[in-house]
Amino acid sequence: MNSRFTRRDFLAASAAAGAGLALAGRLDAAPLRTTLHKAMIGVPSEDVLRAWKAAGFEGMESTNWQASPQEAAAARKMAESLGMRIHSVLFGWGNLNGGDAALADGVAKMETALRAAQSYGADAVLYVPCRIGGMPMPEAWEFDIRFDDKTGHLKQVVAGDNAKYQKYIEAHDHAVDTSREGVKRLIPTAEKTGVVIALENVWNNLWVKPDIFTHFVASLNSPWVKAYFDIGNHVKYAPSQDWIRALGKLLVKCHVKDFKLKPDGRGGDFCNIRDGSVDWPAVRSALDEVGYNGWMTIEGGNLSLQEHGKRLDLILAGK
Repeated sequence: MNSRFTRRDFLAASAAAGAGLALAGRLDAAPLRTTLHKAMIGVPSEDVLRAWKAAGFEGMESTNWQASPQEAAAARKMAESLGMRIHSVLFGWGNLNGGDAALADGVAKMETALRAAQSYGADAVLYVPCRIGGMPMPEAWEFDIRFDDKTGHLKQVVAGDNAKYQKYIEAHDHAVDTSREGVKRLIPTAEKTGVVIALENVWNNLWVKPDIFTHFVASLNSPWVKAYFDIGNHVKYAPSQDWIRALGKLLVKCHVKDFKLKPDGRGGDFCNIRDGSVDWPAVRSALDEVGYNGWMTIEGGNLSLQEHGKRLDLILAGK
């Protein structure tokens, strides 16, 4: 076979290859379709919000869930006058797993937070239904969860013999049932106030894999119950981008946090954002894939306000 290759052929092939590389570069740098907003956690005050605004932040997640409607409305007016927004309220731990009295108390307190959020002009309240512990349970890297698609009850937590973890399985299933019941009681207040119940999973030994957490949130079957995902909390269980893709349209808010795994991938410590094991470009890509247009609220860290802002800008840009 004659395979004569002239200089003209070489130049043409080189030009075509160059065009292909240029096109690939443009494809890799395709613009992000979603818009994310910068926030931090705090108590609303004019001095704080002015400083955050100057550093490029757009809003706050208020920790004052007990604010009266009048107090919250005043804080909203002050924030809006500065071009800022109180976008959510951090309630935190509920107590929906401690019997009837605890359940009623947890529901009543969360109702207070929902009404405060309404007056703040916030659209969600962060809520952790309950937690369990005090019994043998698998290490983060040992979990191999199978669960019932109807009830959300666990069939196994590790491969092989699960007898060692039977008490954990029973406590987990009880917490699933009581949490679901408690959140259902809150849905009418959420609907009345126009504020979403944003369920967060915070090292409470429940729903430790993306599919079972997604199943629990979806099982409430309400537009007033969504997921608040903390990007750094569950790196030890699965990559953050996997959680985001699993939650999809159930995702309503994100906490921005990082976690540094040990070299063997087992255990680690929280750290400043972009100093840990979170794959931030992959996270940004996943947020874009699921169509998340929302708030990215920094939680924790010991950086300056300006440095936090710079690092969050890089994350929002997919870098």
